[in-house]
Amino acid sequence: MDLLFWGMTISVVGKVLLGVTVIRVHSKIVHEHKVDGAVLKEMRKEKILAILGVFFMVVGYILEAMFYGYF
Repeated sequence: MDLLFWGMTISVVGKVLLGVTVIRVHSKIVHEHKVDGAVLKEMRKEKILAILGVFFMVVGYILEAMFYGYF
């Protein structure tokens, strides 16, 4: 494994951790119902988009690693 592989891996892990943190915060706020309904609805949409974003990051990482011959 070379430096490119480790750089890609650490980068995607950091992005996924950030995405998971956003998802957890949104889930907690939606669960507590401390804001009005319109905000809750918007936060549910953002949560779905964040999950989709994390999925795309992981798939992109796998495709990129396959392109460079790591998998």
